[in-house]
Amino acid sequence: MPGFYDVACPSCGKEAKRETDTFDTFMDSSWYFARFCNPHNDESILDESANYWLPVDQYVGGIEHAILHLLYARFYHKLLRDLGYVTSDEPFTNLLTQGMVLKDGAKMSKNKGNTVDPKALINQYGADTVRLFSMFAAPPEHSLEWSDEGVDGSFRYLKRIWSNIHAFLESKNSEIIEIIQNNLTQDQKAMRLKTHETIKKVSEDYGVRKIFNTAIAACMELTNALVKFDDNSDNGQAISHEGWQAIIKMLSPIVPHITQELWQKLGNKGLIVDEMWPLFDEEAMVRDELQLMIQVNGKLRAKINVSANASNKEIEKLALMDENVKKFSEGKIVRKVIVVPGRLVNIV
Repeated sequence: MPGFYDVACPSCGKEAKRETDTFDTFMDSSWYFARFCNPHNDESILDESANYWLPVDQYVGGIEHAILHLLYARFYHKLLRDLGYVTSDEPFTNLLTQGMVLKDGAKMSKNKGNTVDPKALINQYGADTVRLFSMFAAPPEHSLEWSDEGVDGSFRYLKRIWSNIHAFLESKNSEIIEIIQNNLTQDQKAMRLKTHETIKKVSEDYGVRKIFNTAIAACMELTNALVKFDDNSDNGQAISHEGWQAIIKMLSPIVPHITQELWQKLGNKGLIVDEMWPLFDEEAMVRDELQLMIQVNGKLRAKINVSANASNKEIEKLALMDENVKKFSEGKIVRKVIVVPGRLVNIV
C-alpha cells in the first residue's frame, strides 16, 4: 500500500519511504496453514473453513524449524483463537520432524562445498531413483548419510522390477488373472501369504508408523519372493500378477513415474494415483503350516514344518523324529520337551 510506505520524513519533512520489512520470517509463516483453508476468501482473514479443516492432521518439518517455527505457530494460533478466528487450541495434531542430509558425516552446506546437485543425479538416474534412495537410506526422523553407492543400488532395484515384470508379461500364457481360491497348492498359498503380509506391513508403515525405509525393504523382500516363484499355471500367473501389481501400488507414492508406466504394462488403464490403496486379504494370511525352530539344549539343530492345528504332543513327536535332533540327542535321556507355540521346540 503506497499510502503506508510513501510518507514524509518525520525529521526534515522531505519525501521518504517507511520501512516495511519488520516482521520476523517465522512470524510470517506462523499461520499460513489456516489461510490455505480458503485462499479465495478476499473479505476476511479467516472464515469457517479454517474451523472445518484445522487442526492440521500431520505436520512435516525440518529439524532446524522444530523450535522457533513451532513456537511462533502455537503462539499465533492461540492468538487467533482468542480473537475468535479459530476454535481449536492447537495448530497441529501430529508432528514428524525429519532429519538433515549429511555428506561424510557433516551437514550439507554451500559454505563447506559438500552439497550434492540433485539435478545431475536426476539426469543420470531419473527422479524416481533419487526419491527412492532418499526414502530408503534412513527413517525420516533420522539424519540421512548421502551415499553414491546407495543411489546406484536404488537404481538397480528399479531396473530389477522393470525387467522382471516385463519377463513375467512375456511368459504369460493366459489373460486370466483371477485366482481360483479353492485350488491352491502349498507354494501358491505361501506366495499369496507373503503378498498380503507385505500389504499389511507397508500399509502400517505408511499410514501409522510413518517409517518409509522399512516399507521399501518389505517391497524388496516381496520382489525377491516373486522372482523365485516359478509357477506358469493359470493360478500361479494370477498370483504373480497380484503380487507385482501390489508392489507397483505400494511403491507409487515414492516412485510415481516408473510405477505409472508399469501399471499400464500390467494391463490397467488410467492413473495409478486414482486407484484405491491395496487391501490385505485376511483369508490369504491364514497359515496352513508353521515352521518351527528345534533346539537341543538351547542350540538350534533343525527346522520342521507342522500343521497350524497340530497339538503340542504331535509337535513333540515330529521334533524327536527329526534326524538331526536324533543325532544330537543320541545316547542321552530326554528330560523335557518345551513347545513355544508358533515359534520353537526346545529339547532338554
